[in-house]
Amino acid sequence: MDEGDRKALSDIEEFGCHVLKVMEGETEPCFSYSIGINKKQNKPDLIIVGLKLKLAHSIINNYKNRLLAGESFEPGKYYSDFLEGFDVCFIKVDKSHYDEYLGWGLWLHDGDDFEMLQMIWPTTDGFWPWFNDTSEFYRWAQPILNETGALSEI
Repeated sequence: MDEGDRKALSDIEEFGCHVLKVMEGETEPCFSYSIGINKKQNKPDLIIVGLKLKLAHSIINNYKNRLLAGESFEPGKYYSDFLEGFDVCFIKVDKSHYDEYLGWGLWLHDGDDFEMLQMIWPTTDGFWPWFNDTSEFYRWAQPILNETGALSEI
């Protein structure tokens, strides 16, 4: 076990989760995700793709704290108070995306036996990924990590 592993386990014990931030690459957007929520609370961890890493980290901690306060979040429903002035919704991440996005989650759980939700965010104009007239950049910045990679309107 190295220093990073110990830090992750310490954060999970002390704060209820550890947040990983992955910088944007040449072909993929940045993303942030939690590990440890599923272990500590038996509720899904969270991934956010395409938002600034600092903002995503803050949202993930808000999500964890809201779960600790007794809230629950169902895929397909809209929720406020995550992004100022905008609703968000959640989808269940399909296990086919775990290898590409959730390496530390696979490490923590010694396999893919954990649940992950993806927070879906609209554009500043209020467009969602399932709208036909969303920009190419928006579609690139927020890939949909469900089984089909696409959403119909929720």
